This record gives sequence, structure tokens and C-alpha cells, in this order.
Amino acid sequence: MERSSKKCEKDERVEKGKLKKAIQKGNSEGARIHAENAIRQKNQCLNYMRMASRIDAVSQRVQTAVTTRQVTKSMAGVVKSMESALKSMNLEKVTKIMDQFEKQFESLDVQTAVMDDAMAGTTTLNVPEAQVDTLMQEVADEAGLDLNMELPSGQTTALAGASAASMEQDELSQRLAQLRNQ
Repeated sequence: MERSSKKCEKDERVEKGKLKKAIQKGNSEGARIHAENAIRQKNQCLNYMRMASRIDAVSQRVQTAVTTRQVTKSMAGVVKSMESALKSMNLEKVTKIMDQFEKQFESLDVQTAVMDDAMAGTTTLNVPEAQVDTLMQEVADEAGLDLNMELPSGQTTALAGASAASMEQDELSQRLAQLRNQ
């Protein structure tokens, strides 16, 4: 999934380059097509990243289930050990067993928290038509070119919304990378 995501990012950059060239040549229809392709590639990249995140979440759930089963077995052993320790009233042994139980329970809490964070990080994004115009304007601005097209009057609002969405996506990508490194 990550490899496919990287390929889509590369394809998006290629389409943006083509978009820039089309704008420079004054080919507004070609520029629109390249902008649509760039946005499509970006969305595909996000879809691959979402799928990878979901796969990681499922993996975490399976790992949590396995860990829970192991903790349950350990708890059964701990209970037996506690029972024999209580019979002999060896307080040191009881303390060691309780410490082991607490450590296993803390491990389970950490794994559950990681899984919950992974699931909370998955979101869905829809691309409105306004993004095509926004992307075309951004590429033209970066290249210092004048875009010879009529853009909607809400262009400044669309640019602000696009940058906020971009920042949110960057934050989600960082969280995903942190989860994978754990």
C-alpha cells in the first residue's frame, strides 16, 4: 500500500508539472485536465494511505486479541499461584505475583491505546470541483504565472480551506508515521 501511495505522489507531481507547462502555454483546457489528474492522483494516494491505516488497525486488533488471550492464561496461572501463596501466607510471593499481574495489565492498556489511536486516525476526504480551480491557481502562483481564466468569486475562501485541509492531512500523515514506528 505504501509503495502504491508513493507512486501516486510521484504521478501527482508529474501532473502538476504538466499543469504548469499548460498554464505557461495558455492552454486552459489542458491545464484543467492536468489539474483534475493531479487531484485524482492525490486522492488515490490518500486512499492507499487510508487502506494501509485500516490494515494496521486490524493488525492491532488481532494483536490485542492475542495479547488478551495470553493475559487471560497468565491471569489463570497467577490466580493458581496466588491461591497457593495465600495458603502458605508468603507475603513476598503474593507481592511478586501481584506485580506481574499489574505489568501485564499495563501492557494490555498500552496496546489498546495504540489501537484506538490508529482507528481514530482514519478519515474520509471528498474532493469538490473547487479544488481543481484552487490547485490550478496555486501552481500558477508558485510559477509566478497569470492564470487566464475566470475563477469563482469564492477563490480566496477555497484557498484558505485547501490550506487547512492540507495541514490536517499533514498532521494525520505524521500521526500515522508515529504509530508505525511504535
